[in-house]
Amino acid sequence: MKFIVSSSLLLKNIQALSGVLNTSNTLPILDDFLFELKEDTLYITASDLETTMTVSLEPTKSEEPGRVAIPAKILLETLKTFADIPVTITINNDTLGVEISAGDGKYRLTGHRSDEYPQTPTLEDTTSIELSSEVLNQAISKTLFAAGNDELRPVMSGVFCELTPDDITFVATDAHKLVRYRRTDAKAEVSASFILPKKPLNQIKNIFVGDTPITIDYNQTNAFFSFGNVNMVCRLIDGRYPNYDAVIPTNNPNTLTIDRLSLLNSIRRVAIFANQSTHQVRFKISGKELTLSAEDIDYSNEAKERLTCNYEGEDIEIGFNSKFLQEMLNNMDSDEVKFEMSAPNRAGLILPVEKDVEGEDILMLVMPVMLNQ
Repeated sequence: MKFIVSSSLLLKNIQALSGVLNTSNTLPILDDFLFELKEDTLYITASDLETTMTVSLEPTKSEEPGRVAIPAKILLETLKTFADIPVTITINNDTLGVEISAGDGKYRLTGHRSDEYPQTPTLEDTTSIELSSEVLNQAISKTLFAAGNDELRPVMSGVFCELTPDDITFVATDAHKLVRYRRTDAKAEVSASFILPKKPLNQIKNIFVGDTPITIDYNQTNAFFSFGNVNMVCRLIDGRYPNYDAVIPTNNPNTLTIDRLSLLNSIRRVAIFANQSTHQVRFKISGKELTLSAEDIDYSNEAKERLTCNYEGEDIEIGFNSKFLQEMLNNMDSDEVKFEMSAPNRAGLILPVEKDVEGEDILMLVMPVMLNQ
């Protein structure tokens, strides 16, 4: 088995795959990339058993089809040192010796048997939907940060996807914050819902190029993504997602409208002086004035800032986790945001005032923290 390929093309593709690899694997073969050459196309696969991703590329020259598993780390480190030059990779099918020739250098390493590599799951009884990568990328970027990390509640560690003939909705929550991202300009023929894990979503987000259409085929257990020269299959998170609609408050008479960047920068400054375990920032709103304050009694640190705003409702004092607010405001694009609140012990909603994208509907919810009196 032998092929010649541009070093930068090969590096770019295996770097895209490398996010699938785990730092510690129970199966040593999962530290490898699977290389398969057939009909003048080179297929390279990475897997962690839950997520399997394959890229395909056309070598400039290829001889003798074959399959071999090549240690990922040493291959990545070697390719990073090359300029953009042709690389010849030759595999001895009997000894599994791998020889890399580039410029005046020759490098040898040992490959592993391909039959030990886990097989890519085949999907049966699937339903298909096609989305623009821009829609999916926005949906992932706007929700993924809100997903939880609690291993005891795996359903909340992923992003819930709800497809209907009217719209598609992506939801993420960790019980302290929640994001609901909806697109009315994307639809599915049949209603379905499933929970996607974080890792494959991060992979997709990191390798999007341009506005490529992306096809998602899914069944009860797996989802298969296909776009450009990339195919990826991942196991869905099993379980029932919490009823997110039930926690979104509908009666919020107190409405604060404010410039997003001004608020974000103020929170960043004030949060430096907050208690480092609660990250609490106090909102005191009356008339057209918002006063942000934070204190850390243990170190006698405190900060206070005043901002002008538009406010309708009764005067209110409410505490929020500044880290959550910064994440949410960072993941909004509108110039102005609107806070809808009802009481200091009830969840607050953050909404964009103007829509940047037609058909986009985004709602963020943040739970308050108890105010120190």
